[in-house]
Amino acid sequence: MRPGDPLSEVLDLVDVRGVVSGGAAVSGAWVSPELDMSSALKFMAVVRGGMRVYAGGLDTPIELAAGDVAVLNHRDRVRLESVTPDSLPRRTIHEVDVDDDVVALFGSAQDADDIMVGGHVDLNPAGHALLAPVLPPVAHVRASAAAATGVRRILDRLFEELLADRAGSTFAMRQYGQLFVLELMRAYMHQAELPPGWLRVSIDEQLRPTLALMHGEPARRPSVDELARAASMSRTSFAERFRAVAGMPPIAYMSRWRMLHAQRALRDSDVGVGTLASHLGYASESAFSTAFKREIGESPLRFRQRLRRAMA
Repeated sequence: MRPGDPLSEVLDLVDVRGVVSGGAAVSGAWVSPELDMSSALKFMAVVRGGMRVYAGGLDTPIELAAGDVAVLNHRDRVRLESVTPDSLPRRTIHEVDVDDDVVALFGSAQDADDIMVGGHVDLNPAGHALLAPVLPPVAHVRASAAAATGVRRILDRLFEELLADRAGSTFAMRQYGQLFVLELMRAYMHQAELPPGWLRVSIDEQLRPTLALMHGEPARRPSVDELARAASMSRTSFAERFRAVAGMPPIAYMSRWRMLHAQRALRDSDVGVGTLASHLGYASESAFSTAFKREIGESPLRFRQRLRRAMA
């Protein structure tokens, strides 16, 4: 990983995975039934044509053109329809699962007016806590935006893999799914007015040098004075700006960052709690356990046990 790349560092810690799970290729006037929104973060992309997206909490539908993507954040009652005139009768279509029948899904794609693919964003619990608050109920990433060229490029490659069904296509789709989420985030970050949080602070050019210090070694605890010098700001100006952009003081941000490392280690390894506490710069196991419970809501051992039971 390239040093000083806070977005990559965060995405790596929260295990972001983009999973393409279905889609449709249709012509004429159509409408979907209400779709299953069991995933907290779902994305829908238009490869060709267009569609309207209706979702709970939206006063008006969002209209997607070719290359556009909608990211649905904890939405229910989602319905899609063609952008054909309302006077035309619409037939009901059903999303097809990619794993079940790619031929049925895109067999007539060459002649279809509208081609859509859908999927979801897999995140660990820490990722949901970080990402959900910084996304609106429906994030609309427009292909026409200069920052969205990567979205369209990866979307086209995803669709190519779906159609070709070549050797290794399942592996390729997993990799493109990852890149698709990354490009979505990049495009959204430059299209929207981001709320205070980690996403906004990760693209703040003046504060990026301070993130390199905070993220570099979790056990190291740079002072606010040291962080201010890295940002070429006075201590007061830095503290005020960081709180405004990140939504929390620098010390709280560093504590949150250490807890992300702790959650991943407890989930993915058998490291002892005392060893982990030392690795993260805590003076004792009890000091770490107290900080972990205050931040996460349960002790490190209970956190690990709960996740292991869920994965069993």
